Amino acid sequence: MERALVIGASGGIGRALVGELESRDTQVTGLSRSGDGLDVTDEASVEQSLGALDGPFDLIFVATGALTSTREAPEKSLGDLGAEELSGQFALNAIGPALVLKHARRLLPRDGRSVFAVLSARVGSIGDNRMGGWYSYRTSKAALNALMHGAAVELRRSKKDAILVCLHPGTVATTFTEDYPGHDKVSPETAAENLLDVIVGLETSQSGGFYDYAGTEIVW
Repeated sequence: MERALVIGASGGIGRALVGELESRDTQVTGLSRSGDGLDVTDEASVEQSLGALDGPFDLIFVATGALTSTREAPEKSLGDLGAEELSGQFALNAIGPALVLKHARRLLPRDGRSVFAVLSARVGSIGDNRMGGWYSYRTSKAALNALMHGAAVELRRSKKDAILVCLHPGTVATTFTEDYPGHDKVSPETAAENLLDVIVGLETSQSGGFYDYAGTEIVW
């Protein structure tokens, strides 16, 4: 990878991705809300921030997202469900990355291999859901997966060598997960290394897919 754009570059995984890419001699542009005023839930902000960039980038990685929007912890039951949290999670975890793709696709090369990757989560898998709960986070990530899968179908018509992929990084030790004991966690740096290794190995036939940090396909 020669040039990369990381959206959410100030977060735990985003910051680690920037560092890992730079260690691989990749020229990196990073954008974030705290550093650049980019609000992925505001289309005008997305359009302005991305419109100021010149491509092409052979990797665009959207590393934004959060476990909750209006609560301290994800819902444990239907009794905890509320419209405000649902809409907040959809805005950040699903709509935001979709808006980035809408305005960033011009930054991908017309010819030659490129990757547009988003951070998804295994709990967004409908087929793998055996625990229930976490309604807003789960469904926002499932929606993200559906948006990206559909966009991959469209993207291959104009950019046949582009790969659009949803990636599960594992449970990463960040401020988002510090209150969740009992999970084996990896450092953001390890997660970034794993994710980029998966990206390097992707083939165009895998565009629109959903994979974990080891490159294993996750059921929708």
